[in-house]
Amino acid sequence: MPHQPSVAIVILNWNGKKYLADFLPSVLASTYPNLNVYVADNGSTDDSLEFLESNFPQVKILVNPQNDGFAAGYNKALSHIKEDISILLNSDVEVTPGWIEPIISLFNQDALLAAVQPKVLNYYKRDHFEYAGAAGGWIDRYGYPFSRGRIFDKLEKDEHQYDDSTRVFWASGAAMFIRTEIFKKMGGFDPFFFAHQEEIDLCWRMQLEGYHIMICPSSVVYHIGGGTLTKENPQKTVLNFRNNLIMLFKNLCGLERIMVIGFRFLLDAISAWKSLLSGNASYFMAVIKAHAGFFSWLLLYRSKSLYAKNRTGEISGKFDGNIVIEHFLKGKNRFSEIIPTKK
Repeated sequence: MPHQPSVAIVILNWNGKKYLADFLPSVLASTYPNLNVYVADNGSTDDSLEFLESNFPQVKILVNPQNDGFAAGYNKALSHIKEDISILLNSDVEVTPGWIEPIISLFNQDALLAAVQPKVLNYYKRDHFEYAGAAGGWIDRYGYPFSRGRIFDKLEKDEHQYDDSTRVFWASGAAMFIRTEIFKKMGGFDPFFFAHQEEIDLCWRMQLEGYHIMICPSSVVYHIGGGTLTKENPQKTVLNFRNNLIMLFKNLCGLERIMVIGFRFLLDAISAWKSLLSGNASYFMAVIKAHAGFFSWLLLYRSKSLYAKNRTGEISGKFDGNIVIEHFLKGKNRFSEIIPTKK
């Protein structure tokens, strides 16, 4: 019989009673035998906890009295987890039958495999990839994340064109399987990030340490997305731009760090001024705040952040070009137009 490591599904909840009601039934229907389901409440002010206790008594509850965001919230939650594999699952995700087993099989085959994501499809448009991870995360030379099946806001139809299990750069935080021991060894997510791109930073650090990240398309979940901060929310823009710059500073070195971050400031400025001239002053201000937040981090918090201790690992899923040029100037909307896929 194949090894069946213990698994903990950990759902971080913040005022998500509706999502818990809609999606916990599919999670609890998971067929993997060695499984516990946890809801880690992150300072909810609705009646989520009372609802859980009344309707889902089989779910184990972890309580954090305040909302520490995605990063620190999961760090605190996983400090209580003893299972071998932790599944970090957004509350707005519907899982499918047998979604755990194929990923556990991958873990059993590779001792250096640290994190795996399933194929993430759109809950409302179920034959299309969803923004948060699609069929596995990549990154370009300048820190712009994209995915197999998603280039910026262009989402491909799932025609099984990315159905190979392969190494990628990052696994989506919407449904991330991770070895609990490695998560803790790495210090978890960088809590300064609060939310957005903390999973990319963690995956980058893990790769630098010699671990592997994979996509397992035979496991499928459906994600709503934007459940906490909507796409239009200026704070989301601030966190994305700020955290991306911090991630580049932490994981690059020397001249490459200087050149890449310098070029990013130029691209960010072009994007911000373009938005301002188009009448979107809130986006312009969000970029300004993000850059100010990056310099604040440099001056006050840099030494407290989480870095890879070793930097000898082989990096997968990195495009040594500029996705902005490929998409906006060359008109490439599909991952396979930028990264040729194996036949």
